Amino acid sequence: MEWIYLLIAGFFEIAWAIGLKMSHGFTNIYMSIFTVIGMIASFYFLSLALKNIPLGSAYAIWTGIGTLGTVILGVILFKEPISIMRFVCIALILFGITGLKLLSA
Repeated sequence: MEWIYLLIAGFFEIAWAIGLKMSHGFTNIYMSIFTVIGMIASFYFLSLALKNIPLGSAYAIWTGIGTLGTVILGVILFKEPISIMRFVCIALILFGITGLKLLSA
């Protein structure tokens, strides 16, 4: 169950990061509230996951999910640039997350 909590925490990590961008420096009140709620939810689910998952693995996977999600959504939502090298780096993060998951089982 802890792995599900970690996945949920990662999705909230993505949500609050996107919300932070859309809050325009906390000047958009609705996106600011969304961001803070996302942060709280992300930390809450991460804390549940940490009950039985090693700290180093959980933290790396949590931030990796956030990184992958924000990069992908940044390209889709904000037209951020994507290059072959950036794609390779994203793939390396994905392989690292997968390796940590497999080694932490």
